[in-house]
Amino acid sequence: MTAPSEPTATATPTHGPTHWVLSLSCPDRPGIVAAVAGLLASHGGNITESQQFGDPLSGLFFMRVQVEATAPEATLRAALDALGAEFSMTWRLDVAGRRMRTLVMVSTAAHCLHDLLFRQQSEGLPVDIVAVVSNHTALEDVAGFYGIPFHHVPVTRDTKTDAEARLLGLVEELDVELVVLARYMQILSDDLCRTLSGRVINIHHSFLPSFKGARPYAQAHDRGVKLIGATAHYVTGDLDEGPIIEQDVERVDHSKKVEDLVALGQDVERRALARAVRWHAEHRVLLDGHRTIVFR
Repeated sequence: MTAPSEPTATATPTHGPTHWVLSLSCPDRPGIVAAVAGLLASHGGNITESQQFGDPLSGLFFMRVQVEATAPEATLRAALDALGAEFSMTWRLDVAGRRMRTLVMVSTAAHCLHDLLFRQQSEGLPVDIVAVVSNHTALEDVAGFYGIPFHHVPVTRDTKTDAEARLLGLVEELDVELVVLARYMQILSDDLCRTLSGRVINIHHSFLPSFKGARPYAQAHDRGVKLIGATAHYVTGDLDEGPIIEQDVERVDHSKKVEDLVALGQDVERRALARAVRWHAEHRVLLDGHRTIVFR
């Protein structure tokens, strides 16, 4: 079955075979791969990429398949519905390479926003950034330079509920599939995290689970670390504890000041966030409880 909370828009070509990406998870048991491959073959499918993993801890099986198929989308989805019922399977089908509609949230730090906008425009990052939302106006010109609508949504203790309602309004109005917190320095409410579960990626400027919360580079400097890092993870109601998608590091030594760690860390943050966004948009990330399975 498909997840009802997620948009299911596709851009199906009208002629010739369609290149699909199918991702799925279900309780592990013999015959899953054969059943999936057989279904795709019987619908004119030619598999171009396939990865799978059985997790002995959770007892779940995960699979990602890219396939060129001649069957109509409705026919293919009906067959997958039947297979999903047989295997208690959660699955998602999308056109391979379709750009995922994305909303980016920022505060005042520009490096991650610049990087995502540049990669979307020049490096084939498979997202369509439809809006930038910020609790400040400092980065309005950056969004304007790339021609992206900018929405200033200030947040205070008294206006947080209204601000989140406006954000959800934009998500619905713009058919947003993914929200990226690109150094957005506000904590999302538990209700918002539940509503957008599995659809919000945050970049934390630390190698989680170490140095959570505020000023992690100062915390790292105080502990004399030899590696600094950044962590891209899904957002949950537990601060900085959501399932980790990607991490990256840089080696440092005792001579580095806090500001040096911050400067080095910004490049690490850009890299980790861009990879996480790409993998999510390509349906390479599957949730396994509080962990992720990432088919790179």
